[in-house]
This record gives sequence, structure tokens and C-alpha cells, in this order.
Amino acid sequence: MIVPRIGEILMNRGLLSAAQIDDIVSAQCNRREPFGLLAEEMFQITSEQLESAWAEQYSCITAKIDPRTERIDREVTQTLSRRQAWQFRVMPIRYDGAEVMVCTDKAHLPRALRFAYQHFGAACYIVLADPAELDQALSEHYPMPSVERVGSTLAA
Repeated sequence: MIVPRIGEILMNRGLLSAAQIDDIVSAQCNRREPFGLLAEEMFQITSEQLESAWAEQYSCITAKIDPRTERIDREVTQTLSRRQAWQFRVMPIRYDGAEVMVCTDKAHLPRALRFAYQHFGAACYIVLADPAELDQALSEHYPMPSVERVGSTLAA
């Protein structure tokens, strides 16, 4: 599988032209700064647009799982509160050697990744799940009896 570059994703979304990508790559050669930083500076690409493009790229390379059928390590699930699991849409699955496998869905990937690295440190990695399957796994392992599920949003 060929993983799309961030610039290609932004171009496919109509946010950058091929010429603008070339300008950023040229600037990278001279300044040695990340593509995204230069895209923000040179062409007003927002951090949200970059995060979304990065999430699309990451979703092409990470594993997809069904958290309802995975072996869940209770020791690792107990490291999060219900509020944290639902707020950040993260489901710690198990220890994989020295790392923690953490599941989220594509839409919540940037926020979940920031939270997971803060909570677990660099010794974690993210896998993706279908949003409905993640909801079911979260409901089973982090039940919130006073909250109704409405689609993929919470309603009190």
C-alpha cells in the first residue's frame, strides 16, 4: 500500500496546488522545517486541516481492529476513568510488550493520540476501530449509566 503524503492529501482536498507543494518542498530543502509548519506559514493551512490530513495518512498505515473481539487487559483499562475514555474516545486494549495498544476511531485520532501520549507516555501506539464498534466496547468497559448514546455523541 502506498501511503499518501500530507501534501497530496491537502491537494486532493483542494487546499494546496501542486505548485504550492513544490514551493513548500523547496523551502524545506533550505530551512529544514516540517512540511506542515511551512504549509501553515506559507499558505495559511490551519492546524486543524493538518491534523485531519495527518489522521487520514495515519489511518492508512495503522492496524484496524474490532475492540469488541480483542483480548482486553483489565489492568490497562483500569488506568483510565470513564470520563477520560469517553471524552478522548480512547480504549486501552492491552500491554503489547512494553507498549500499550490504545484504540480510537479516525475522527478522534489527533485528540486521542495527544491524550494517550500524555497519559501512557511514548510507550503506546494507536490502532483504529469502526466508531460503532468502539462505542460498544467503551459501553462495555466504561459504562456510563446516566448517559444515553445518540449516534456518536453523548447526550445527558
